[in-house]
Amino acid sequence: MAKKIVSDLKVKDKKVLIRVDFNVPMKNGVITDDTRIRAALPTIQYVIDNGGKAIVFSHLGRVKCADDVKKNDIAPVAKRLEELINKPVKFVNATRGKELEDAAKELKSGEILMFQNTRYEDYDAALDKETKKESKNDPELGKYWASLGDVFVNDAFGTAHRAAASNVGIASNVSETAAGFLLEKEIKFIGGAVDNPVRPYVAILGGSKVSDKIGVIEALLEKADKVLVGGAMMFTFLKAEGYNVGASRCEEQEFVDLAKNLLAKANGKIVLPVDAMVNKAFEDTKGTAKAVDGFAADDMGLDIGPKTLEVFAKELAGAKTVVWNGPMGVFEMKNYAAGTVGVCDLLAKLTKEGASTIIGGGDSAAAAEQLGYASKVSHISTGGGASLEYLEGKELPGIKCVDDK
Repeated sequence: MAKKIVSDLKVKDKKVLIRVDFNVPMKNGVITDDTRIRAALPTIQYVIDNGGKAIVFSHLGRVKCADDVKKNDIAPVAKRLEELINKPVKFVNATRGKELEDAAKELKSGEILMFQNTRYEDYDAALDKETKKESKNDPELGKYWASLGDVFVNDAFGTAHRAAASNVGIASNVSETAAGFLLEKEIKFIGGAVDNPVRPYVAILGGSKVSDKIGVIEALLEKADKVLVGGAMMFTFLKAEGYNVGASRCEEQEFVDLAKNLLAKANGKIVLPVDAMVNKAFEDTKGTAKAVDGFAADDMGLDIGPKTLEVFAKELAGAKTVVWNGPMGVFEMKNYAAGTVGVCDLLAKLTKEGASTIIGGGDSAAAAEQLGYASKVSHISTGGGASLEYLEGKELPGIKCVDDK
């Protein structure tokens, strides 16, 4: 069922509650990457351009103690939003109370109000106790925040896999809800890959652990035509195939057995690396390409090898839908970034050929951003855990709570 989008709402003169994902990395109170703020700008801009009163809010980090309150003050994020949108942003240093209520009432059409970190509601300062009112969807809190506005727009995909007071709680207490433009893209691309992929449909999985991605692997074996495996998780699969993986990172036996079962179930759909870049230590020094059947006891695999990239290129040739989650190696080390860069290149080429290419959040998204490929693929997801659960085909509370068209 298609969901309502912010552009379906009549926002003129209405107080529009906008849940965004401004959970940005910060160091000593300074934002080190404002990508998530930029990603939410189209939705906020649409609301104010159309005469709405934008009430913007987000979580930032986890708040379990008094130190977390100081560390995760969202005021610098409000300041950065003001700079990016080139319009004043009134900031209220509270998550409830008279100051916030008055600011919401006094807000004029075309203006922006932002309030403090929603996760402050997860900690009771008076009792010095974690309460999790926001993250566990306290009914009273959701109702209170809903009372500040007229309609609700959810544009925070990163938290869509969790029912919280700031998404499901608010949606349950307002007359109309819609997805923001960013959430709309996630529904279109990842939801499309799950529900109705254009074939051939190829999935690429990397990262460190099979155990982290059991659900998504099983779901992709049902949906995808091929599943290409790289990253450290490849060694768990290779060990399941009977290969000696040397000193490479490999999960314990129960997950090796699980990988063996997945390979049997896959019936040829899973494609494993044929070589890897190895080193004798976990360090950024030049490695050696070795076939997967030629590892010495002290060889540590840190990236897929050049022959594997050739295999992957053949498997991806002609693909119409490609989903990638998890880097191919330790891309932070320049000597072991070639596999991840190579996959980025393959996706960029397929995008030019008209394929739908989707990077499913987390480390692979970070890699694509850092390596300069963000504009060369169809979509980079803003969610980590949310992306994985959506790829599994799970119904996400933050999407379910949005009204259908």
